[in-house]
Amino acid sequence: MTRTILELHVLQTVPPSCLNRDDTGTPKTALYGGVRRARVSSQAWKRATRRSFHDLLDPSELGVRTRRVAELLAERICKLDGSIEQAEAWALAAETIQTATGSKIEAPKRRAEAAKGKSGPEPAPESKYLMFLSARQLDGLAELAVKGRGAGKEYFKDKVTKDRAKQIANSRHSVDIALFGRMVADGADINVDAAAQVAHALSVHRVENEADYYTAVDDYKNREADDLGAGMIGTVEFNSATLYRYAAVDVDLLRRNLGMGLREDEPITEPVRRAIEAFVQCFLTSLPTGKINTFGNHTLPDAVVAKVRSSRPVSFVAAFEEPCRADPETGGHLRQASEALASYVPEVERAYGVAKDTPTWVLRVGKNTEALSGLGIELSLPELVTAIGTEIVRRQDGA
Repeated sequence: MTRTILELHVLQTVPPSCLNRDDTGTPKTALYGGVRRARVSSQAWKRATRRSFHDLLDPSELGVRTRRVAELLAERICKLDGSIEQAEAWALAAETIQTATGSKIEAPKRRAEAAKGKSGPEPAPESKYLMFLSARQLDGLAELAVKGRGAGKEYFKDKVTKDRAKQIANSRHSVDIALFGRMVADGADINVDAAAQVAHALSVHRVENEADYYTAVDDYKNREADDLGAGMIGTVEFNSATLYRYAAVDVDLLRRNLGMGLREDEPITEPVRRAIEAFVQCFLTSLPTGKINTFGNHTLPDAVVAKVRSSRPVSFVAAFEEPCRADPETGGHLRQASEALASYVPEVERAYGVAKDTPTWVLRVGKNTEALSGLGIELSLPELVTAIGTEIVRRQDGA
């Protein structure tokens, strides 16, 4: 069975930084090829990508992931019917979401107990876990809630209402839900399988975390009182690395996920093209924001190899199983990493017979990435995004 799989292989060098840290504040690492590597979790880069969607896509095509989903829905309810007070809107929203997802929506016990005996409104109800709903789903649920106002709880217990609520929650998925999926613990029937898979970014070389000792000066301290010490001292851990980043998108699954969200005024391939182009642009240019103000590590990828396959996705991380070593005279890992990737890719594709009918494009910067130029057609980022979108449309049209 022919499939359509988009792959993105990225080499990106970051200076001293702490993109993604663990519970102790230490930059995340992993053992690979017998040595310690810098690591940035897939979750960190997926969130950065998802946040970048807001710069490219209309809000109606995106979703919101929050525990405060009742407040979000209540706002829409009040816009539809201005006569509904906040407390009633919260109650309607909670009942509607519970009907649609099976998740119990109620005020957190800690906040409810803290509000006892105090004047003011009761705390808003919340979900017990993050709930991911699209803007269109929230709009549909708001209409359902307003329709059931005054009908009592029997309205939400009716099978027709329950089926309608679930249908709304399981159709017209946003781009971010279609790409990254959704899990509803209490309503598995409205789960969404993620079309995008993002690997943990790994350094292509051995890395040792370092610590920066810093001091902060008190601008208003009394120098005459013999107070000459720092106002604050501390340490922050960091590392620097050339990372191999990888992502794959199952375009066929993405199309199915978006299928119920198609607009009648555009070709059937347009939502998929728009989602794919947004993913490519945002995955390549986004950056996790951990300690970004401290380090200002605003880099872009040094090289990108993009492929559209007709079979299963293939990661080339094994090109770096043997860690790159910096040249003792010139330093740096990018040249060796580019050469290792340029050598490994054709070997794997030739050995497994997966090179045929695999359009490949290369985006690269500088002389250290020259080895990658032979892997595909060299393009700038705008050209790359357009080329991938065009190829996806061609395949979706069955050409």
